[in-house]
Amino acid sequence: MRILSGIQPSGKLHLGNYFGMMRPSLELQKKGDAFLFIANYHALTTVHNSAQLRQDTLDVALDFLACGLDPRRTIFFRQSDVPEVHELTWLLSTVTPMGLLERCHSYKDKIARGIAANHALFAYPVLMAADILIYQSDIVPVGRDQKQHLEVTRDIALKFNNEFGEVFKIPEPFIPEEVAVVPGVDGQKMSKSYGNTIDLFATPKETKASIMRIVTDSTPLEEPKNPATCNVFALYKLFASEEQRAGMEANYSGGNYGYGHAKKALLSLFSESFEPFRAKREELANNLDYVEEVLQQGAAKARAAASVTLDKARAAVGL
Repeated sequence: MRILSGIQPSGKLHLGNYFGMMRPSLELQKKGDAFLFIANYHALTTVHNSAQLRQDTLDVALDFLACGLDPRRTIFFRQSDVPEVHELTWLLSTVTPMGLLERCHSYKDKIARGIAANHALFAYPVLMAADILIYQSDIVPVGRDQKQHLEVTRDIALKFNNEFGEVFKIPEPFIPEEVAVVPGVDGQKMSKSYGNTIDLFATPKETKASIMRIVTDSTPLEEPKNPATCNVFALYKLFASEEQRAGMEANYSGGNYGYGHAKKALLSLFSESFEPFRAKREELANNLDYVEEVLQQGAAKARAAASVTLDKARAAVGL
């Protein structure tokens, strides 16, 4: 079973990225033939600073390797190191209906948020389809709000196969039954676009400042509090053992336990949980030759797989 995942290097990774995409991807590397790429071509739709893009790409590589990605189990690479994907994007474009792209929620949402309309933003789903199809992926992990992206890929693959013969596998979505809900410090979904994140590898001072900014209600210190409606508890339980979770719930229901106490407990647990990853990241940052070697070796393996599919597609269309 071949599993494909990708992540854009569009800023510092945060807890929402970790629980929503990173940790599930790291679990899947134990269950199949895993491919994971850093989608730096996709990031160009919003990032137009070359130095920033290079640094963000390196940061993603460091973050994943620090958090447990095993290059022996996962083919890990930069999207830009596999040029075959762009030729396949053009071939797929020849069978992609305009109406299919016009209906994509992601394009509409980004335009609504003020991002300038351009061809790359509009044709983004075709490049995404090429990313998935070129490796003959069996499953693609997606959140429920991203399922349309994979449906577009499936539609494009079916149209190509119907037109030119059976070239591509039709990938299936993998939607975890339980996806962690990660609130930002303001209670909305944690997202860089909302400016409400808790970054994975911020300095201890920055992490403390972010956690202390978490919005809570005005229940007095001495009164019992409801953990089910508390943003601090929602984050705490992502890290906590059952025993720790039960203890925090007891503190909330017993009263005389303020949100300041809860935030300090969250900070302590966050620091304890990520300290091994932080130490590993510092080690990797001092050995960038190794990080580059991992990405280059991953790219070589990815290109070997991609070239087989591209050759089939070229022959199918008559090139």
